[in-house]
Amino acid sequence: MLNRVVLIGRLTRDPELRYLPSGQPVATFTLAVDRPFAGPQGERKADFIPVVAWRKLAEQVSQHLAKGRLVAVDGRLQIREYETQDGQRRRAVEVVADHVRFLDRKVAEPTEAAAPEEFEPAPEPEEEEDVPF
Repeated sequence: MLNRVVLIGRLTRDPELRYLPSGQPVATFTLAVDRPFAGPQGERKADFIPVVAWRKLAEQVSQHLAKGRLVAVDGRLQIREYETQDGQRRRAVEVVADHVRFLDRKVAEPTEAAAPEEFEPAPEPEEEEDVPF
């Protein structure tokens, strides 16, 4: 069986980082993903998809992402049920992120260092060769 989700979109707000009683970090954010078609009047719509990141990825996301950033999220779809304090059953649908990559560049303030552009180790750069054109 396969449960894989790949999304490209922009954050609708800054990620929210919190820690469970066990000390494990978890970050949540919402991704706005444009639909690939326009409506009858040419208007474009988007889906707003909740994303959850755990452990080290959660801390990296909360440090380096902000509202409006364009990112790619690779993860799995998770559907969970819970009961509210007043006894109502609820269902939550979210993407649990395994990898998050920046797809745009952060404009650094003059006094702050630029953030890394991806959360996975990048391959070592190859030596530059002369290009024949």
